[in-house]
Amino acid sequence: MADTFGTAAMSEALPSAGQKDQTATPGTQGYDASQGKWTEPQAIDYTSMATGGGDQQWGCNARAYAWQDEYGDVGPKYPELELELFGDPTIRHDRVGLDFSQIESIEVQQEGPTKIDPISSFRDAGVHPAMLENIELCGYENPTPIQKFTIPSILMGHDVIGIAQTGSGKTAAYLIPILSKLMGKAKKLAAFRPNPLTFREGIDEVTAEPLVLIVVPTRELAVQIFNEARKLCYRTMLRPGVVYGGVPVKEQTLLLQKGCDVLIGTPGRLVDFIQRPKVLTLRRLRYMVIDEADELLNDDWSEELNPILSGGEQDEGNVKFSLFSATFPKAARDLAKNYLAASHVRFRVGRAGSTTANIKQIVLQAEAHEKKELLVKLLEEMHGIRTIIFVNSRQAADNLDDFLFNMHLPVTSMHSDRTQQEREAAMRAFRSGNAPILIATGVTARGIDVQNVLHVINYDMPSIDYGGIEEYTHRIGKIILFYLGLPN
Repeated sequence: MADTFGTAAMSEALPSAGQKDQTATPGTQGYDASQGKWTEPQAIDYTSMATGGGDQQWGCNARAYAWQDEYGDVGPKYPELELELFGDPTIRHDRVGLDFSQIESIEVQQEGPTKIDPISSFRDAGVHPAMLENIELCGYENPTPIQKFTIPSILMGHDVIGIAQTGSGKTAAYLIPILSKLMGKAKKLAAFRPNPLTFREGIDEVTAEPLVLIVVPTRELAVQIFNEARKLCYRTMLRPGVVYGGVPVKEQTLLLQKGCDVLIGTPGRLVDFIQRPKVLTLRRLRYMVIDEADELLNDDWSEELNPILSGGEQDEGNVKFSLFSATFPKAARDLAKNYLAASHVRFRVGRAGSTTANIKQIVLQAEAHEKKELLVKLLEEMHGIRTIIFVNSRQAADNLDDFLFNMHLPVTSMHSDRTQQEREAAMRAFRSGNAPILIATGVTARGIDVQNVLHVINYDMPSIDYGGIEEYTHRIGKIILFYLGLPN
């Protein structure tokens, strides 16, 4: 049973900012703020990572389904990999914190020349039977609002714009129908791929010719979508891959040379590989998805996006486009106008740029010098549930990380000055629960969707200089049930 954090308990735990607590001394060296409710903190060896030592793990190297013999559309089961991808079967359906009564009531507005009838269940969607099995393995029992409309739209062949918050199920909304449509056609459409189990470096390399390209703004989101693709590609005979900055180019070149049908990537690294046509070409591309479009456009990726959208040798007439975003600014509308078919359909889940109804927001006012003590008291009352703390700067992330670690709290942090190996280590620790408190800047956390994040704390509120209300919207999308704000 999930722990909950009621407002009454919080009021008792948090006196007014000016009231002094004579028993709590969170600033004292050796003070233990975990109160036995959090796991033991684990130090990260940044020196070893910086020098290339230690356990070098890259998200792009995670195992995907591989097959050795010729099969039809569906490969045999692989129990060991199935357990790695989908986890313990006894808890796959335990979607703690999701209030489906609230989700069912979320309004979806649709625009476009074609009216789309939403699906009521995955079994009614008309997807491939093997995809239905993967959906069940993922523990997805009911489609979310964005999935109800997007899945039938893509299956019908429409270009799609989806405006919905992070955590609304956008990734599965486009992966499920795209992969399902390609099943049965993969052998006809896909390029030759060497046997990944007997691959010989320097002998068996091929050019990667993906059928699906998913473009995302951040490395962490790229890895996250790749992991979702690994699940939904299970036994489909479609091979997923991911490329992003911070990982040695040679490492990812070798992965592409084994063949790739579904490619996820960040703009800079994608352009790098597109300029190496012996490594990557888009001439077989059938589907392109732009995810977190508002963030891509805010970061002015136009120089990199143009060769991805219209270069790479793809046959534009055969490419179906989908665009997903939490907000829909003018730059995103212009992008849609230039690349999506005039007959595209558009869905808004809830009101664009708003928070969702199943998120409770609480504001705790404090002076700047009181925020650390208030934060520690807040964490003392929690019970080891995943918590994201947002700050506005890299220095603030480092300082707060050190402070909470010295309070014996299991914390990790992530920002753009960290190496890719450090960032991936932080995300692994957060997802696994070894460090259930994650401190992050808004940019690095963009698009991250981790199950059972029940608390989000704005240690620094996003001012206009840090994205304002749009950044606030993205941050609040990280949560399932609860939101706590600490203004400056």
